[in-house]
Amino acid sequence: MKLRTVSLLMLFTTAWLFGCGSLRMGRSFRYPIQLTDPKATYQTKALFYNLQHPQQNGILFGQQDATQYGIGWKDEPNRSDVKSVCGSNPAVYGWDVADLVRASLKGNVKGNEALERNRKLVIEAYERGSLNTFCWHMHNFVTGKNFYDTTAVVAAILPGGAQHEAYTRSLDVIADYFRHLKAKDGTLVPVVFRPLHEHTGSWFWWGKRHCTREEFVQLWQFTVQYLRDKKKVHNLLYAYSPDRVPNSATYFERYPGDAYVDVLGHDNYWDFNVISTPNKGVSTLDTLVDAAQARGKVAALTETGLEKIPNPTWYTDNLLQQIKNSPKARQIAYLMVWRNAHEGHFYAPYPGHSSVPNFLQFYQDSLTTFENDRPRLYTAPKPTREQRRKASQAVSKSN
Repeated sequence: MKLRTVSLLMLFTTAWLFGCGSLRMGRSFRYPIQLTDPKATYQTKALFYNLQHPQQNGILFGQQDATQYGIGWKDEPNRSDVKSVCGSNPAVYGWDVADLVRASLKGNVKGNEALERNRKLVIEAYERGSLNTFCWHMHNFVTGKNFYDTTAVVAAILPGGAQHEAYTRSLDVIADYFRHLKAKDGTLVPVVFRPLHEHTGSWFWWGKRHCTREEFVQLWQFTVQYLRDKKKVHNLLYAYSPDRVPNSATYFERYPGDAYVDVLGHDNYWDFNVISTPNKGVSTLDTLVDAAQARGKVAALTETGLEKIPNPTWYTDNLLQQIKNSPKARQIAYLMVWRNAHEGHFYAPYPGHSSVPNFLQFYQDSLTTFENDRPRLYTAPKPTREQRRKASQAVSKSN
């Protein structure tokens, strides 16, 4: 196993200013951060702050659907293939709101049961101290087929479009789910929401060849505004995650603006299949870390992996070591691999797989963080003297 390493008035004032300690007085959060949602809950703001400062937690490791199913099993309590291999669940869990929309719109017992099972897994992950992220593989609102049907959709679901009401009905389902995603103590579970992902490719109907830049930006901004302002969902961070890109200009080509994004993500299943200097995937992460620090955002490798892991040393040699070798890329907040669906489609090792010994080295590395490492995500750290001074100045100016 790896090792990781006042007067009442003053206490009241500190708690009011910084939202930390035993007295939070309405969970005020006074660190200098700017979120897409100024009304975000205390825990959501604390999550953002802690992801912005990954040196406190290292790189959080995650997997899609980790505790929902794996190789040869499904719906078993607190189980994941990752845990079966190394003794700990991931520290990041990926989910898909498409599953929730489908379950809700079915309106039957099976649909409701599926929705509640997912809700339970998400809450359990939060209560164990881990991070939940959601993408959205949206069905085609024009044809009713799946997300790979690239029949034109975006213009139809924008305000005034023929399918706009259908789109907002799906957003209503998502909003209701997130607003009722509550832990046992009643707190709302913070979530990183990652809609319209991999839009720089064209395999999804929201991809680059299937809508204009203006349509994409309008759809993103409408989605955020609808959830945040109309539906009053205040436990979300919004992640922007293009696919593999050649340069920074392409990455930001359809960027909806700093006011609508919290996490600068990147999906890359290509560049980490090789070991090269420089590695294009690492170079992109370097760019994201620079941009995140300049814009006050979070940088993350939101999807990656090697299907079936035919290279038994991929986790250390191709992924971890190349990231570690870069002083910038190693500052990303988290990385996540895709799901373990069956023996023909998996991205994390399972017991008996040839990559298990290498994955244990990946797990034991001081830079990687898993659930058992107990990352600090939902409470603000004790402020430094300089942070207290800046917060006090900010309060004085506001008065």
